[in-house]
Amino acid sequence: MKQRITTAIFALIIFIPFVYYGQWPFIIFGYFLASIGLFELLKMNHKNMNWVVTCLSFICLWMMLLPTSDVTIYSFTLTKINIIIIYTMLLLAYTVLSKNTFSVVQAGFVLIATAYISMGFYFLITLRLEGLDYLLFILLVIWATDTGAYFAGRYFGNRKLWPDISPNKTIEGAIGGIIVAILTGTIFHFVHPFDYQIVTLIVIIILISIVGQIGDLVASAYKRHFQIKDSGHILPGHGGILDRLDSLIFVAPLLYVIHFIS
Repeated sequence: MKQRITTAIFALIIFIPFVYYGQWPFIIFGYFLASIGLFELLKMNHKNMNWVVTCLSFICLWMMLLPTSDVTIYSFTLTKINIIIIYTMLLLAYTVLSKNTFSVVQAGFVLIATAYISMGFYFLITLRLEGLDYLLFILLVIWATDTGAYFAGRYFGNRKLWPDISPNKTIEGAIGGIIVAILTGTIFHFVHPFDYQIVTLIVIIILISIVGQIGDLVASAYKRHFQIKDSGHILPGHGGILDRLDSLIFVAPLLYVIHFIS
């Protein structure tokens, strides 16, 4: 417990200045976190950690994270869709060039891993560029969900939510997380109003809370598949970057889909 608290304090001391200042320092910080996250995910499947695939994956990630809709290289312009298409074709071509030592199944894993990390962190960066209040709102709703789910599950939890993936999570805990998230998000709205009707905002909060919990289950699922406890060890007592940001990077793309961020 002492190690967890010490790590949390140290992480917040580093995290808060980047979040508060935003702009290019936060973009660079986002690149750093995303790079660690992708490395953690690729490392889970050791068969994919060869230099060609790793280099392709990181180049794709870094291009996708650029805070622009298009990427211009000299006079040649690529959209983000173009980048994914080229990346996919290169991965598939490498399955042939490697004489199937790198299989189509492995290519599929690497493609999904890179898309998952790049989408999550791109929209996380976009969220902060929209304004500090947007990011603080999402962080508070996710933290409130986690806290509410923990205490509701501990004191009222009887029915397992998804025992094969996360044995400790309960239906009562999930509902408790949503309720605490609604209360927290609504209070934030009254202190710092968004341009939404209260009913609309509550629907958004419920979506964030539910999708955040799904993101946590997704992280639990792939860790269970690869038979590991934590995605990494960069945060002693807490695990890796993906262990701490799994809900956030799953929620961030949703906010774009529902036009909460542009």
